[in-house]
Amino acid sequence: MAYETILYDVKDRVATITLNRPEKMNALSRKLQEEVVAALKEGEASPEVHCFIIKGAGRCFSAGYDLTPQPRPEGQEHMARRRSITDDIANLRGTVERWQTIWNLRKPVIAQVHGYCLAGGNDLIGVCDIIIAAEDAIFGHPQVRAFGLNMVHTEPFRMGPTRSKYMLLTGFNLSGVEASQWGLATKAVPKEHLEAEVQRIAGAMAQIPPALLEVNKFAVNRAFEIMGIRQATQAAIEFDAIVHFEDSCREFQEMLQREGVTRTLTRRDAPFNDYRTAQRKPR
Repeated sequence: MAYETILYDVKDRVATITLNRPEKMNALSRKLQEEVVAALKEGEASPEVHCFIIKGAGRCFSAGYDLTPQPRPEGQEHMARRRSITDDIANLRGTVERWQTIWNLRKPVIAQVHGYCLAGGNDLIGVCDIIIAAEDAIFGHPQVRAFGLNMVHTEPFRMGPTRSKYMLLTGFNLSGVEASQWGLATKAVPKEHLEAEVQRIAGAMAQIPPALLEVNKFAVNRAFEIMGIRQATQAAIEFDAIVHFEDSCREFQEMLQREGVTRTLTRRDAPFNDYRTAQRKPR
């Protein structure tokens, strides 16, 4: 199958999916999401694939969902204001269901993270089975400052409540090292060793029969499902939809339409002196 926004390659029983919108910092458009799902299903159906790697082209893994404003049809400039909360829930649920393909996949998925992994990028990795990060990678949820929360709500299960709140009540970022220490990532390695470490792990999985990989993945997943991970995600979807109807979130949407992504996000982060507005400093 030919893809436009990702690269797909299979070698030595390992399928690699590369998010391939480097000019947009691998922003997660609807098309890219759908192509990731299609590639996962293609590999799941192939006896030549034992596991997957998902990584990003260019200077980062992903800066999050694609916020590029879409032109509104003439006469429908205020359509967004008439959309209902239930419509928004249905739309958000569709996004989450695409990512949950990874959680439900019969084969393990490794996330290889370098550079930024922000907002929706964390939704993607939140359902991956193993997350290997460069030590200087930057994980964060800056969207909590202006537009909502993370929908694939696995952070409390991986980091615990207080560390999750540290990120989600401030939008502060974590380095790859901090992310691994806090449980957000599996392991952090020097950037120059990232590719080799991910290949080492994938190579080990490639030697194990797929049925054993499947049952061990699903046994761990089932434990978290018993603890309520699916219900937590559903609650996050509903909370996200509710807050989108707050005046501050509507104003953020209007600013995106009026001023564009770069200017809007710069204005959002300027009071915090981080992300695009400053060099990351020790806290």
